[in-house]
Amino acid sequence: MTATETPVLNTLADLTALSMERCGLAPRELMLARIAALIAVDAPPVSYMANAGAAAGSGITGDDLQALMIGISPVVGTPKVVAAAGNILRALGFAIIVAEAEMAKMDEAAYAAE
Repeated sequence: MTATETPVLNTLADLTALSMERCGLAPRELMLARIAALIAVDAPPVSYMANAGAAAGSGITGDDLQALMIGISPVVGTPKVVAAAGNILRALGFAIIVAEAEMAKMDEAAYAAE
């Protein structure tokens, strides 16, 4: 998929960037808060994917996600944290598929140009 084929994800990414610009929190703190909110509302994998770029860009690591899940589990509950872990993994898998498809298209274009 190219950027033109994902207008909804692009719009959500734009909204995330805009909220980061206008929020008083540091980008890392804001993304941790957003991920905690996604966990609390049982967000689907695509919601995590829509925030993945901004989260990675703010320096959030896998260790940070684990610490966040441990920290909020008494508040949101174990089932939500376990479901979130699965949804984050699904989002990662989807992101890899999209990246591989884009690389294949670039390879095809480069091969065609030769």
